Amino acid sequence: WAKVAVERQTLGKRAKGAQVEALAREYLQSHGLIPVAANANYRGGEIDLVMRDDATLVFVEVRFRRSAGTATTGFGGGAASIDAAKRRKIVHAAERFLAAHREFARMPCRFDVIDASGDADAPDFVWLRDAFRADDV
Repeated sequence: WAKVAVERQTLGKRAKGAQVEALAREYLQSHGLIPVAANANYRGGEIDLVMRDDATLVFVEVRFRRSAGTATTGFGGGAASIDAAKRRKIVHAAERFLAAHREFARMPCRFDVIDASGDADAPDFVWLRDAFRADDV
């Protein structure tokens, strides 16, 4: 029974994650970005959303926390959970994406983070543009 409970919990987390990513995509679209790809998986990393902002290709990491977190709770927001190792994985996946999609290879790129918190059905978003640079990892 414990295994079934863990599987249900994992499916529930994945479904909520997918829901929050879809809402983040809609949020970014409402701010003028154009979707290119979602859940671009490559060995060693994944990119939640790939979007265009005018002539810039934007790789977006979506992080969801039920609560935004404060110093008193001891947890940071979703963006705080993106450590150096995770940034390297995202940059590596972005390199693979560009190699697979040569039509974007000459575009300037940036790495954004959507920090989502609250209710998964209607999360609050904080959009961190240019959250980190590929040459910083």
